[in-house]
Amino acid sequence: MSILRIRCSPRGLDSESYRLSQRIVERLVRSAPAGGLEVVEFDATTLTHADSDYAAALAAPADPAADVLGRGSLHASGALIRMLENASHIVLATPMHNFTVPSALKAWLDLVVRVRNTFHITPQGKVGLLADRPVFVAISSGGTFSGEEARQPDFLTPYLRHVLATIGLKQVTFVAVEGTARGPELLALARARAEGALEGISYARPVEEIIG
Repeated sequence: MSILRIRCSPRGLDSESYRLSQRIVERLVRSAPAGGLEVVEFDATTLTHADSDYAAALAAPADPAADVLGRGSLHASGALIRMLENASHIVLATPMHNFTVPSALKAWLDLVVRVRNTFHITPQGKVGLLADRPVFVAISSGGTFSGEEARQPDFLTPYLRHVLATIGLKQVTFVAVEGTARGPELLALARARAEGALEGISYARPVEEIIG
């Protein structure tokens, strides 16, 4: 059993989203059954955009030959999908950029949401192929997008909930530190609110539920 943490901020380990995700990881590790949880890290800011072979594969009726699958974006996609399949828990550490996901997270999603690999197309629509497992999304935002103090729209959480469900991941929990650009006092308050939200989340899940 393992936690796959996807880091999506250009600020890396200094980011507020990483800080919040670490609090989630710590709680998951504490609540793990005997044997514990390994933490697997991936920095999504290292990804490049999908290449022409990848685009052609998505439009084709079948995946290409092995030599094509072994290079470029198709090779990266296969490795990222295997990471997902091997993880019992997923933690996304992401900022909100321009009201939605940052480009690094979008690049990761574009490579793991892959026809015939993580979803099938049926007459009723797209059906996810991954076994469901808990996904925790740690969000940081310079502005405020929820509650009575919201001053900007939120296209990040509904998009992530929908796109993750497309590949079979439906147990999605969001926690956010909002208003990080509003000064140290308000940042401290936002962190305290996020900490309170973390305390209300159940982290322990039955093993059979986690591994499908």
